[in-house]
Amino acid sequence: MSLKADPPGADRLSLRLRRDTSAVHDAAQANGFLDALAAGRLPWEAYADLAAQHWFLYESLELAAATMVHDPVARAFVFPELARLPALEADLRFLHGPRWGSRIAALPATTTYCTRLRDTANAGPIGFIAHHYTRYLGDLSGGQYLGRAVARAYGLSDDGHRFFVFTELDPDAFKTYYRRLLDTLPWSRFEQDQFLAEVTKAYHLNIAVLDDLGRRWLVSL
Repeated sequence: MSLKADPPGADRLSLRLRRDTSAVHDAAQANGFLDALAAGRLPWEAYADLAAQHWFLYESLELAAATMVHDPVARAFVFPELARLPALEADLRFLHGPRWGSRIAALPATTTYCTRLRDTANAGPIGFIAHHYTRYLGDLSGGQYLGRAVARAYGLSDDGHRFFVFTELDPDAFKTYYRRLLDTLPWSRFEQDQFLAEVTKAYHLNIAVLDDLGRRWLVSL
C-alpha cells in the first residue's frame, strides 16, 4: 500500500496520539502487577491468568476485525500477521492443559473491557482502530519487553510464550508503518478527537484489568 505525504507537524494524528495519551500510557506500563510479573515475584499461575484475560480481549477484537475488514477505512488496519488468538490458544494449552477453555474465566474488569470493545469496534472505524492500536501497538512496544522478562523469569521459550512472538513482521518497522498509516486517515479534527478519547478509554480499561489481576495475585507477596 502506498501512503500519501504526511500531514504537517502537530496536525499529524500519530503525534497527537503520542502527546495526548502519554500520561495514561505511562500509567499502564508502570502497573504494579506487571512490574511484579516481569521480576518473577509472582507464581506462574499469575502469568497464566494474564494469558487467560488476553484471550477474552483478543477474541473480541479479532471477531471485530473479521467484520471491519469490509469497511473501506478500517480494512487497511486488518493485518493477518498481527492475529494473536492462535498463539494465545497454544499458550493456554501449555499453561492450563488441553481443557483450558473450561478452566479460564474473565475477571469483572475484563468483561467490562470486552463489552466496550465489542460495542465500539463493531460500530465503525474510529472505535475499531482505537482498540486495534491500543492492543497491537502495545504488544509490539512494551509487550516485547514484558515477553522477554516473563520468559526469563518463568523459564519459557516457545511453549507458553508464543503470544509475544510476531514471526511474520519486524516490530519496529511495522510500528513505523502503522503510525504513517494513521496519518493518512481521512478524518476531521472532531473524528480525531473521538479516536483519541477512545484510545484513552481503552488504556483505562486495560489498567482496570491489570488492577483486578493485582488484587488477586499481589496479596501473595
